[in-house]
Parts: sequence; structure tokens; C-alpha cells
Amino acid sequence: NVSQFIPPAKTRYIMNNNPIIMEQSEITALNRFFAKIYGYVAVGVGLSALVAYLSLTVFFEATLNLVMGGRFVIWGIMIAEIALVLFASTAAAKNSPMALPLFIAYSALNGFTISIVLWAYTGETVLLSFVTAVGMFAVMAIIGATTKKNLSAMGQALIAALIGVIIASVVNMFLQSSGMSYIISLISVVIFAGLIAYDNQRIRYVFEETGGNVQEGWAISLALQLYLDFVNLFL
Repeated sequence: NVSQFIPPAKTRYIMNNNPIIMEQSEITALNRFFAKIYGYVAVGVGLSALVAYLSLTVFFEATLNLVMGGRFVIWGIMIAEIALVLFASTAAAKNSPMALPLFIAYSALNGFTISIVLWAYTGETVLLSFVTAVGMFAVMAIIGATTKKNLSAMGQALIAALIGVIIASVVNMFLQSSGMSYIISLISVVIFAGLIAYDNQRIRYVFEETGGNVQEGWAISLALQLYLDFVNLFL
């Protein structure tokens, strides 16, 4: 067993089917990279939660008036969300300093749209869903960060399945089928749980492939992916 001859100060990873040995200093740097990304995720989720809470309490009347403005208002907000997440992704890919402000703006706007969804549920249901989502996210994140199995193929399959779910969701907006909505929700939970593991493994791969010299844009891009995984799992 070759692993018996690896010093304790080193850890063995598998990337692209090749064994990689990391020095303790590299492991520390990788942990800092994870912490940085999850710091951004925490900011995004926390901001969304704060905006959702304020929209349902302090600014409830203003939120109600905005929503009652008609279907075009809701569509406008949805289009703005899509535009923001695309701009944030593009800025992150270009390592632009605008990536973080756009990520924060998207998180705030998403908090408002989440508050509209939460109108239909009791506080107990929302809390239970949030706690369950946090627990599932934590488990899948640990699996993704520690597994030696390459999840790239699974990730590609899940992304393809996600596109199918999005199309089915759009169709169901016109069909208004509760049964189809329930099935879509179940499939979505499986998809986003898998994507959480996949995206956490990508963090490790990005760190290794760049030799630890990861640009800020990469950190924000990965944080945005994990933020979307968590929020969609919760929803």
C-alpha cells in the first residue's frame, strides 16, 4: 500500500485520475481558499435572508403594493435577477472588480423574490425547510470536498437535468399542475444536492490546477455557484 509511505504532513488527493500529494502548507492554503469562498456565500445568504425578513415585516406594505402592481412587475424583477446573475458570472470570469458588487446586488434582489414565495408558508415551515437545507448542504459539501472520486461526469449530467427541470417549470407555469410541481421539486432536490458536492470538489480542483494562485474572480464565481445551489435547494 503506497499510502503507508506518505508522511503524515502530506495528504493524498486524486485529480484527473492522477494521485496528488499536498504539503501541509498547501492544505492550509486550500482551507483558507474554502473559507474565503464560504465567507462570500455566507454574505450572500445572510443578505438574502435579511432582505426577505425586512420585506415581510418592516416593509411589508411596500412589498405588497409592489407585488400587486401586476404580472409585469414580477416579470420585470425576474428578468432583472437573470440579468444580474449573468453579469456577475461574466464579471467574475473576467476577474472584474465589479463581480463582488454584482453578486451582492443579486443576493439582495433575490432576497426580495424569496420573500414573495414565503408568503404562502408558515414561519414553522420556512424554518424547518431552512434547517433541512442547511443540514443537507453541509453533508453534500463535505462529501464533495473529501471524496476521491471524480464527480465531473456527474456534474455534467446534473447540469443537463437542471436545464430539463427549468423547461418543465416554465411549461408548468401555464399548466398549473400541483402534481407536476411536486415532482419537479423532488427532482430539483436531488439535482442541487448533487451539484453541491460537485461544486465543492471544483473548489479543490481549481486550487490545484492554478497552483494555489487563484484569482479573486474564481472565488466569487465559485461562491455564486454555491449560493445558487443552497438557495434553490431551500426553495
